[in-house]
Amino acid sequence: MKILFTGASSFTGYWFVRELAAAGHEVTAVFRGKPGDYPDEVRRKRAALLTDVCRCRPAYGCSFGDDAFLSLVREGGFGLLCHHAADVTNYKSPDFDAVGAVANNTRNLPSVLAAFQEGGGRRIVLTGSVFEGGEGAGSQGSPDFSPYGFSKRLTAEVFRFYCDRDGLSLGKFVIPNPFGPYEEPRYTAYLIKNWLAAKTPSCSNPLYVRDNIHVSLLAKVYARFASELPEASGFLKINPLGYAESQGAFTLRLAQELRPRFKLPCEVELKKQTAFPEPRVRINTDIPDADALGWDESAAWDELAEFYLQGQAG
Repeated sequence: MKILFTGASSFTGYWFVRELAAAGHEVTAVFRGKPGDYPDEVRRKRAALLTDVCRCRPAYGCSFGDDAFLSLVREGGFGLLCHHAADVTNYKSPDFDAVGAVANNTRNLPSVLAAFQEGGGRRIVLTGSVFEGGEGAGSQGSPDFSPYGFSKRLTAEVFRFYCDRDGLSLGKFVIPNPFGPYEEPRYTAYLIKNWLAAKTPSCSNPLYVRDNIHVSLLAKVYARFASELPEASGFLKINPLGYAESQGAFTLRLAQELRPRFKLPCEVELKKQTAFPEPRVRINTDIPDADALGWDESAAWDELAEFYLQGQAG
């Protein structure tokens, strides 16, 4: 199947494109610029690696909804549009521009859908987040975590309205907390880099219950979901579940798995958590069938350890 994929330079986007290509699909990955144009090293590396992926074609210099993107959609003959890109500028800030983000995420959507249908397309997969209001399971009624989460929820509502109006098939793929090789320097990277430097990192929020998932498993679930999305109009959603546990328990799990692989003590300090500005619990709900997907948990931990041991994280 010919697939057009936006947001390919992101952490999860890189893994999703790689898995789609490995499944035999012909993927055209959209990039705002060429690999060397990105300011951060890990994004440059992901974009460069994808240009070497078998059955993956890069499309440089276009963004969702602009004229170049519309031409690409109209002429490409794509059977599936995967809209993974999203406006994430300062996404952790309480001043994040949710309204502006929705406008960017859905730019010229009616025209995009019309062009997609002109080329014979029927199926769309939109990426969502467990931090959107109403997604996953958790405490406090599953509210929007932040203005960014709010923007993702509104984006999904806009897509659902127009896809339903135009009789298209829409699948929503809801992401929890992925971790793995080629991620930005977030929590797991912080822990690992400290362990490799013979330091003891700390976990400041050990009581939050979150859903951390190996990105390689997440990518296999994504590829299966995208491949099997029916052409008939309608809406389907999947919320793949990873390690649903407290952040303290996940931190200890990470240490336990990497200790023998690094041959290091991998000690960690679990601090006392007294403040809970975020909902205490937020997790996904659909348990992946790892065996049916051909995913090996031990091999995934090996891959994570090898990535950091080789110093590829920068």
